[in-house]
Formats: sequence, C-alpha cells, structure tokens
Amino acid sequence: MGQDIKLTASDNFQLGAYRADPGGTPKGAVVVIQEIFGVNHHIRSVCDRLAGEGYVTIAPSIFDRTTPGFQSGYSPDEIAEARKFVASPDWAAMLRDTQAAIDAVKSVGPVGIIGFCLGGSIAFVAATRLSGLKAAIGYYGGAVVRFAEETPKVPTQLHFGEKDAGIPLTDVETIKSKRPDVEVFVYPGAQHGFHCDERASYDKASADIAWPRSMDFFAKHLK
Repeated sequence: MGQDIKLTASDNFQLGAYRADPGGTPKGAVVVIQEIFGVNHHIRSVCDRLAGEGYVTIAPSIFDRTTPGFQSGYSPDEIAEARKFVASPDWAAMLRDTQAAIDAVKSVGPVGIIGFCLGGSIAFVAATRLSGLKAAIGYYGGAVVRFAEETPKVPTQLHFGEKDAGIPLTDVETIKSKRPDVEVFVYPGAQHGFHCDERASYDKASADIAWPRSMDFFAKHLK
C-alpha cells in the first residue's frame, strides 16, 4: 500500500520514511514512530492499517543518522543488536526527524502521532515540544517517566503492559501522578511489545482493546 520516500530535517539531514495513503479523501495524517527495530515489516503494517482507517501515514527512519535503512526482526540476537541504538539516544536529532515527518504531512489536515517502545517515548516528548500536532499516543514508552514533568501541548494517551519487565508499575504511577492531564491505560497481564503481532510478547486480548481505543482517540481529536 505504501512507498519509501525521503524527508529533509531542519538541519538538512536527509532520512528515509515509509508513507501509506488511504484510498479515499484522508481524515488527516498520522506520524508513526518505530520501535528500536527500525521501520521494519511490523511498522510498515501499522502504517498500512492506519491508511486503511483513512489517514495519510508516515514513519520516519529515525536511526538513519546512525545506520541508514536499519531494519530488524525480534530474535534474541537481533534485539541485542537493536538495543545498541538506544544506549545513548540523541533525542534532539530524533525529534528533528520526527518534526520533518509532521511537516511532510501537515498539508493533508490535522496530524496525530503514535509510537511504540522507543517511539512511545518520542511520541510523548513530541507532544510536549514539537509543533503541528493535534494528538499523541504512546505505547510502552520506557523513557516517558523521565519527561513526565513536561506538559503536553495536545491531548495525549499512553498505553502500558502490567507485566512489562522494562517499565515498572511504579513508573506508570509516577506518570499518572505528574500528568493527570494524560490518559493512561494499563493492560492486565500484558508484557512489553504487546501490540506487535510478530513478537513473542504479543497479547491479542490487550491489543484488541488498545487499538480501537487509540482509533477513537484520533477520531475525537484529529478534526
């Protein structure tokens, strides 16, 4: 459904992206921010799914500054390799590349952002710092707690798994207490990556609740 394109960030860096367009008149646009596994098969399928919901969808390759075109699967070795990208993340650069994606689709209509894992954290920070968004959704963003003092400028929704080994529920409670303005949902029994049907941690029951909840949130705010 989609195509590979190029984006240019504010510092003139060129990065890749995947863009999927709906069949009819778009309702708006959604920026999808990847996990640590790059703009891989799963992230592309999320983009296609959002295009099916009526949104122009774009996923910037935010690791292109380090390893252009990086994509990974979910084997233990691949996970270990992908984790190297977030040993010392360059948040400013990733946000510049996210802003480039927002700017590329803002002419379509209202723009939302949704991110998973690392992307969930970026989606939250984008809501507090970037321009051109109308709504933000983050799935299991482990660094959100570090940025919880920052106030989102747009309606924001966060999703966490109760059994996420990397995000203790104490972090989620901290986020809730610091950000009563943000919708926070915790899915009983769900692990990190529960939305991704290509991972061992996929939890269909939780994903089947979280996704419609996310789509309702976008439908409400992307007007």
